[in-house]
Amino acid sequence: MINKIQKVVNKEKTLAVGLMSGTSLDGVDAALVEIQNSSLDTKVKLIEFNTLNYNSEERNNILKICADDTSSVEDICKMNVYLGEKMAEAANVVIKKANLNNSDIDFISTHGQTIYHIPEYHATMQIGELAVIAERTGCITVGDYRPSDMAAKGQGAPLVPFTDYLLFRSRSKGRALINIGGISNVSLIETGVGLEDVTAFDMGPGNMLIDAIVSIGTNNQYTYDKNGNIASKGKVCNNWLYNIINNDEFITKMPPKSTGREKYTFNLAKELYNQGISMGLDFEDIIATITSYTIESIIMHFRDYIDINYNIDEVIISGGGVYNNTIIKGLDNGLKQHVTILDDWGYSSDAKEAIAFAILGNEFLHGNNNNLPSATGASKGICMGKLVLPS
Repeated sequence: MINKIQKVVNKEKTLAVGLMSGTSLDGVDAALVEIQNSSLDTKVKLIEFNTLNYNSEERNNILKICADDTSSVEDICKMNVYLGEKMAEAANVVIKKANLNNSDIDFISTHGQTIYHIPEYHATMQIGELAVIAERTGCITVGDYRPSDMAAKGQGAPLVPFTDYLLFRSRSKGRALINIGGISNVSLIETGVGLEDVTAFDMGPGNMLIDAIVSIGTNNQYTYDKNGNIASKGKVCNNWLYNIINNDEFITKMPPKSTGREKYTFNLAKELYNQGISMGLDFEDIIATITSYTIESIIMHFRDYIDINYNIDEVIISGGGVYNNTIIKGLDNGLKQHVTILDDWGYSSDAKEAIAFAILGNEFLHGNNNNLPSATGASKGICMGKLVLPS
């Protein structure tokens, strides 16, 4: 068993599959990458990418176990195995798509699916059984990263900033990397700083509430606002928007901080939708206002905290939010920095987080610390992850 791991570690280049299933619940992202070296010498090349989408039943079943009033131990147990199968399938599909065999893959690294995250109690749960993934793929499998950071009194999030630093640090430009998935988060990398000086935190809702309200308002005919087209046809109700923001204590909380679906719940989306309807707003106006909620929460963090404390020259946006033109236009108009999207830098916005977890898995196998205490609030650097070897 040790020989299997040592063989991977001793290779100059490894092939790995990173798996990511986020709060947006679109599906399982699978990135097949070539990784060279480790730590600050890491170089990564995306070979193939694929998303294995969730159908409406799968999405609803995941949502069900994320909510206090609809979850059960039995359902969580079953879904843990089901998602293990789904994630293994995602890995197998992307390997086949790249015209490779599973025996060519050195390891798989998976984030799993977060179903509950309670940073104030240093508790979290990601499911998608590692043993199932290892058995169905025949590959070394690494996952369940967050608990190790939380055991060291960290928030277990955000984790992607570690790879943001490895790939985007610069000696001439301070950079902010914003990922807009279900939740919006940011990594702040000033010019010439060390890994221990990176700051990162969640900023509030990303696409999560927008997607939910689109589903509610269209009776599940649509699950997201394609290109931000619905929002672009509406008018923002500023009084309602400011009331929503003023009632969101997370936005004004100081970092380090993390959040998720347990705060920006489907029930909250229903409540906001009903508020909009009771105010006589058209569906387009509701979506425009909730989209501005995401935009303004990001702008507020820059205006009230980031611009005051950090020297940031460029903003690079990734995640599903890059495809919402209303969000990108709003940030471009509202931020003082030059705004670009990750694709402009030769990386896939869709694949970023899956790539990040492949890199975290590589660091784990090399025995390196792969958390950022400056971002998570952990008391020390930790080699996060758990390992399962195929039979």
